[in-house]
Amino acid sequence: MFFLSIRQVLPVALMLFTGQFVADVQAAAPPAPAPAVASLTEINVTSYANGAWILKKPAEYNEAWSAFWLLDERALTGWATPNGSVGPQEVLIALAEESVIKTVEFDNASADGDSEGSRSAKDIVVQVSNQGPTTGFETIATVSLKARQDKQRFSVIKLTPARWVKLTIKNNHGSAEYIELFDFRAFGEQKTKTVAASVSGTYATNYGNFHLQQEGASVFGCYEHGGGLVTNGGVEGRVTRFTWTQTTGRGPAIFAFSPDGKEVLGIWWYDGQTDGPGELWYGTKTSDSVGSCPHWKGVQTASSQMAKDIGETGRVRIYGISFDIDSDVIKPESKTALDSIVKLTKEKPDWKFTIEGHTDSTATAAHNQTLSEKRAASVKSYLVTAGVAATRLNTLGFGATKQVGDNNTSIGRAQNRRVELVKN
Repeated sequence: MFFLSIRQVLPVALMLFTGQFVADVQAAAPPAPAPAVASLTEINVTSYANGAWILKKPAEYNEAWSAFWLLDERALTGWATPNGSVGPQEVLIALAEESVIKTVEFDNASADGDSEGSRSAKDIVVQVSNQGPTTGFETIATVSLKARQDKQRFSVIKLTPARWVKLTIKNNHGSAEYIELFDFRAFGEQKTKTVAASVSGTYATNYGNFHLQQEGASVFGCYEHGGGLVTNGGVEGRVTRFTWTQTTGRGPAIFAFSPDGKEVLGIWWYDGQTDGPGELWYGTKTSDSVGSCPHWKGVQTASSQMAKDIGETGRVRIYGISFDIDSDVIKPESKTALDSIVKLTKEKPDWKFTIEGHTDSTATAAHNQTLSEKRAASVKSYLVTAGVAATRLNTLGFGATKQVGDNNTSIGRAQNRRVELVKN
């Protein structure tokens, strides 16, 4: 099976980020450095994995140095200007929800060039707006970064609701060649919880037509490349996580959808290789009709696909089961995923299972352990109420001890929050 590399797919993928918005930069006093760690109630609202989307890109050296990599929370991937372009640059980001940003953080330790880090981005203005992508911007931070240093965090000078964030990167540390910046994070709290439109439909992607069907918090589907299937997926706002399977491999993927739902940009990995940056998967929506593939018969086959996955690997990750925040209360939209498990137990009456609960690492180890145990027990309770014999079900909680993604990033934490079903 042949997959394209990041450098091969980026030229088209990055055409997805569109928009030409301009606003005046406002000056403000430099904020003081912030504490090194955000509170547990805060998230990086400008993370791709939290639904942020770039509306306007700055000038770029080439596709492998795209502004997209500013939002992936990896300090080794980043953005650079074309050679000789060292004047002010703008990045405009749409947030998934109205948010209040409290601190901002930048990485530039991986800057290329001389030992002094002269290509590293230096003076940056951060502005936000709650009115629109072209109006109402207010300055919340004016910072001066040190050369070649990661995790430079600053408190904002004003707490204000925002749906759009604009970075104006004014200069570097003296290079006449390039400006380079490797990550931008804005930590704060989301103040709204928008019910996102269904992601169901057909998308023209770099891996063929992609047919996606959403039911509740669950997503299923197929794509016309290598017998591709989308299995055991789940939706949170404008972001969906799933397992892709093909005739020659499988692995996790995470997709974000544009604010208008017409574009999608995803990252996929092979199983066991999620420590890397991943490969891009991108496309545009061509129809609200789900459509199908010759090798996929629809959502009704979810339980049989689950059985196939368990038969091959002994376990399956299920991202369509979601809980209230910091709770073991199952959300109603999890019904589709849970009922697929019930159907599986009926199709395989001799099988016994262990339900595993897994969390990310945003709380203490003891708290995460207890929460994971309670969530696994809640899933068992649903299944027993639905008629599955309790003697066929065991539960275990692992907290954040069995990560499948990097807990230092929102993308990794999203992968780690999951329920797994294991055949005993």
